[in-house]
Amino acid sequence: MSAEPDNDDGIVGRVLTRREVLALFGLASSQLLVACSPRFGSPPPGGAPNGGGNYDSAAKLTGGVTQTAAGITMPTCVVAPAVTEGPYFVDEKLNRSDIRVDTSDNSSKPGTPFKLTMRVLQAGSGSCIPLKGAVVDIWHCDALGVYSDAVDAGFNTKGKNFLRGYQVSDANGLVTFQTIYPGWYQGRAVHIHFKVRTSFADGKSSEFTSQFFFDDAFSDKVYTVSPYNAKTAVRGTKNTNDGIFKEAGSSMILNVVPDGAGYTANFDIGMKL
Repeated sequence: MSAEPDNDDGIVGRVLTRREVLALFGLASSQLLVACSPRFGSPPPGGAPNGGGNYDSAAKLTGGVTQTAAGITMPTCVVAPAVTEGPYFVDEKLNRSDIRVDTSDNSSKPGTPFKLTMRVLQAGSGSCIPLKGAVVDIWHCDALGVYSDAVDAGFNTKGKNFLRGYQVSDANGLVTFQTIYPGWYQGRAVHIHFKVRTSFADGKSSEFTSQFFFDDAFSDKVYTVSPYNAKTAVRGTKNTNDGIFKEAGSSMILNVVPDGAGYTANFDIGMKL
């Protein structure tokens, strides 16, 4: 982005440490088990695009929930809610699953199809249950690194709303977004912003804002095709040298698998409310 390229990229809230997760579920460290539940979808033959097995390691972190020896099922990513968001979040109030269309002119952003399904869970002492009614927003740049409804040295997209939208989690805690594989811009690794907002009958509310990341070798493969390959600049920032990725940790890498002409990913997130 322009003058302050990373102002929209600070993580609000945090992923809990292993010790905090254990305390949340009332478990001793020896009770943390070994097995992960089956995840949605399977990695493509041969594992990750670079052959390094990244899909398997990522799946253990983000692909589902972990069963403890005490019989409690807990999400592999538990977060503590926060109450603010970065300046580039725009509350467009667009309740929609397909966020590719810009409603100002009904155009659709080109790119490799990508479906993201999130399951929001309420994590508490000794339990982890689907959270119905959570408002989940996502937003990200297009194939060439441009955000909608923003002013930058290289573009002015005020009034546009492509690649933004929210869904309300159903009785199973699920929301699904149909979008495109995100592009990139200088200074940042490939990422998708998301926000989870909850409110309750007693007037209490909570908010968590963070980012999803992608395996770099996989992104390199995606970017060899149109429209991504129209960008001739060298992608200099990858996960290893992205400061926000270092804050978020590898647990926020999505496990991306083939889905027809595109890809899909699923992510369980437990809200400590």
